[in-house]
Amino acid sequence: MRALLLAGGRGTRLAPYTSVLPKPLMPIGDSSVLEVVVGQLADACVQRITLCVGYLSHLIRAVLEDGASHGAHLDYVHEPEPLGTAGPLRLVNGLDSTFLVMNGDILTTLDYSDVVRHHRASGNVLTIAAHERTVNVDYGVIEVAPGADRVVGYEEKPALPALVSMGIYICEPTLLSRIPIGRRFDFPQLVDTLLAEGEQVGVYRYAGTWFDIGRQEDYEAAAAAWLNGHEVTARALPDVAH
Repeated sequence: MRALLLAGGRGTRLAPYTSVLPKPLMPIGDSSVLEVVVGQLADACVQRITLCVGYLSHLIRAVLEDGASHGAHLDYVHEPEPLGTAGPLRLVNGLDSTFLVMNGDILTTLDYSDVVRHHRASGNVLTIAAHERTVNVDYGVIEVAPGADRVVGYEEKPALPALVSMGIYICEPTLLSRIPIGRRFDFPQLVDTLLAEGEQVGVYRYAGTWFDIGRQEDYEAAAAAWLNGHEVTARALPDVAH
């Protein structure tokens, strides 16, 4: 199994921390987020991990090197300019069987092996790990009749359930041809393209621990959980070779 870690973003929502550190190197206990993720994937028997890097990439290379100290085999591809979440996949050679893509700033207890089994059984070309989140709206939400300006409902600051992407994807190599070369392209655009062409895209629902440290409050919550002993672990991935 091969994994791609997206670690090239600037992390502007975590400024000023990310003016000196790339977001995936933010500390969690005695390690960085990226070191935790790489260690998890190595424990899950991922044979090769490719890091897609850009902003402050020299720091990521200095910390992780070839991955040997973390029990992993690492290589790197460099984005000459930001290519979004899907665009960097076209820079990576040798993606000729099922592979995993994930953001490099995620902490989760997701069982990667179960996601892969679900993906292979479903026949999806792309499976998105998904998590239920409640979105709090800070305004009164007005419901109007279709095609009219007549109010039929009014709710003050509702809490709306939403199924959101965890930033973890299981991919078949056939989807690579839908990603343009050399320009920014994100996973929502890829999903729209696949659906328009009649390809099967599915979700894997996960209710366990998941932190996306893109925002300061999420990072602080993840760091606190780690320090309180809620260590993130993963199980081995099954053989998914064709």
